[in-house]
Amino acid sequence: MLPSRTEFDDPSFLERLRKGDADAYRLLIRRFHGSLVGVAAAIIGSHAQAEEVVQDAWLAVFSGIGRFEGRSALGTWLFSIVLNRARTRRGREMRLVPLPEEYDPSADAFRFQPDGHWIDAPRPWDDLDPERVVGGMQLWAHVQAAIERLPAGQKAVIILRDVEGQDAETACTLLGLTPENQRVLLHRARMRVRDAIDTLIGTPARRAAPAPAPAKPLAAAPPRPGIVERLARALRAAAAALAQAAGWAPPDSAAA
Repeated sequence: MLPSRTEFDDPSFLERLRKGDADAYRLLIRRFHGSLVGVAAAIIGSHAQAEEVVQDAWLAVFSGIGRFEGRSALGTWLFSIVLNRARTRRGREMRLVPLPEEYDPSADAFRFQPDGHWIDAPRPWDDLDPERVVGGMQLWAHVQAAIERLPAGQKAVIILRDVEGQDAETACTLLGLTPENQRVLLHRARMRVRDAIDTLIGTPARRAAPAPAPAKPLAAAPPRPGIVERLARALRAAAAALAQAAGWAPPDSAAA
């Protein structure tokens, strides 16, 4: 299994990378490769070209790790390399895939009342117990498939925010988004993923929205982690525990 994102910023692990430790690089690639390809594909619009970009980026990482000073998280540095190369490839191929999306309030009309409350409160997912689901990976596989079907901007944002645990400011910087666009893209991505999983587990269909009422100011509410973030956290925690128990063992011997 693989260590969590924070374990990769441990000075001892960074030193292993600088010394060219093959097992350390294998751990790093297994942990980040899928997300890097997903974000690159959202920028370029081609999964095959995204794979090429990420392969080139890994070569840059191998040759440039000695210059990494640790001012940012290692994962953030990896994403910045891949995104810069993806934008260069996109410009060369003249394949424009804009990330920002305008907010369409009608898209949420069937979910929320004018005062911001749910029309039909969604089925709680607490009983799904992500920690137990991690063992079989079934639900996580469906979440990943749902993410792959998202529009480019939504896919890039949810990978950075919920899968990789980056904060909003970092996601905005990496993707060149305004805070508002980032928030809207993340909201819509989470809702689409939730719809896909609700369909999978048989949540009853929502009723049509009632007639519009005069809008009222929305009360601020603290954000609640979505299923993607909860599952990703559980995966990272389980991977970190196993990696620590294995003493940073190579992937083949560390896998349970």
